[in-house]
Amino acid sequence: MVTSRGGSSSSSSFGISSSCCKMFPVKPSSPSSFTILRLFVLLIVFIFIFNFYSRSILEDEENLNLRLPSQDSVSQQQLSSEKLWETPFSDGLHPCVHPTSRYQAIEGGDNNHYITVRSNGGLNQMRTGIADMVAVSRMMNATLVIPELDKRSFWQDKSIFSDIFDEDHFIDSLKGDVRIIKKLPTELVSVPRARKHFTSWGGLGYYEEMTKLWMDYQVIHVAKSDSRLANNDLPIDIQRLRCRALYHALRFSPSIETLGKKLIERLRSHGGSGRYISLHLRYEKDMLAFSGCTYGLSDAESQELSLLRENTNHWKVKKINSTEQRIAGLCPLTPKEVGIFLEALGYPPSTAIYIAAGEIYGGKTHLSDLTSRFPNLLFKEMIASEEELKIYSNHASQTAALDYMISLESDVFIPTHSGNMARAVEGHRRFLGHRKTITPHRKGLVEIFDKLESGQLKEGVSLQHRVQHLHQTRQGGPRKRESAPDGIKGRARYKAEESFYQNPYPECICASKKTTKIT
Repeated sequence: MVTSRGGSSSSSSFGISSSCCKMFPVKPSSPSSFTILRLFVLLIVFIFIFNFYSRSILEDEENLNLRLPSQDSVSQQQLSSEKLWETPFSDGLHPCVHPTSRYQAIEGGDNNHYITVRSNGGLNQMRTGIADMVAVSRMMNATLVIPELDKRSFWQDKSIFSDIFDEDHFIDSLKGDVRIIKKLPTELVSVPRARKHFTSWGGLGYYEEMTKLWMDYQVIHVAKSDSRLANNDLPIDIQRLRCRALYHALRFSPSIETLGKKLIERLRSHGGSGRYISLHLRYEKDMLAFSGCTYGLSDAESQELSLLRENTNHWKVKKINSTEQRIAGLCPLTPKEVGIFLEALGYPPSTAIYIAAGEIYGGKTHLSDLTSRFPNLLFKEMIASEEELKIYSNHASQTAALDYMISLESDVFIPTHSGNMARAVEGHRRFLGHRKTITPHRKGLVEIFDKLESGQLKEGVSLQHRVQHLHQTRQGGPRKRESAPDGIKGRARYKAEESFYQNPYPECICASKKTTKIT
């Protein structure tokens, strides 16, 4: 009875069928045989349960490993993120603006020759022009009168020199180079002046020739200041004087400097990362009208820009083929194109992006394609109070000075068009240690964007590889200033040269003796 009850109990408790039990020839009446059978069945059940749970644990670990990146993967992501912000390797290069031993400081006292200047253009066109006039005054042994700023440009800004620049600092910091005065002496205000449009990209020989004017005049008035001096083939002391004038002497006014520093601090504290991109989004009405670029605009918008171009007297080219301009890479990137570009470079959607520009043409309508990808766009009006900006209302050159300061100190500077500000900021950032400046390869990008639009290319890894490869050498790293392309002859080659202020290397950027030579 006991044996029969025990055998029934073990088979029902563990779900073992009678056929299974027939595999084991035991004697029902033997207690020892029953014990062995029971232990054996328990062992089988234990092994089954162990295997089941072991498999579940392993599967959970594998799933966890799939969800969590490995240590190598985390390190790779961090490295990739750092690469987006790191400054190009400059191998010991540093600013050098001190005169050579051959340079002679001017002596005090009066100078009977005076140059008056009307600086033309926007802020950065005027800034580089003023730096040129400092050098020209030195070469012509003349006293420079504080320049008059352009009040007839597109922006109609009525600012005077001292509204934008620290006038006393400008005069004092260049006192060993050029004598500078605030106003022409009263007795010379009404005397006849030699009114000159100095030739574009003039060299030392040209200005030595111009000194003959002092035989008949005490005052020379220069009607335009932009691009009056050659980019290359000037004495090194003249080139370094240009750098001292632009990077040291032309400091912004105290009010602009104070607010600019505050805005930079606020940008760095925004979002928690302490980093920001300054995007010179040149998608403004004047630029689109001047360049004739209407891609992505409505017919009404295109017509409005065409009328503006036709009615602006000093814009020489009135009829422009917008398609040809774009294919040649001569158009500023659209906000939509900028969004695709930044995403392909690898910047995350949370990136803080300061828009260093005036009013964007079309406003939110055209900006929406950029904000949909990068919602953390910031404008002056978002980081400064209405009261702080009130004094700059209707003074485009002063607000442009704030943009310049913010762009100069940004972790990454990206201009969407190679205008005066883009060149000036790039050159200044090179001078200060080759801070990261990404210059879009617009011609190459247009080909990529057109393939995206036609469906020949899709956003993803392939697009990222193409865009990143195209910009490997366009990060603001050290290189010497480029000369004119082969085949360009005559005076046209001067215009085709890279601007001195876009890249003041090698004259104003020096290498230590152990530094690797950079070509």
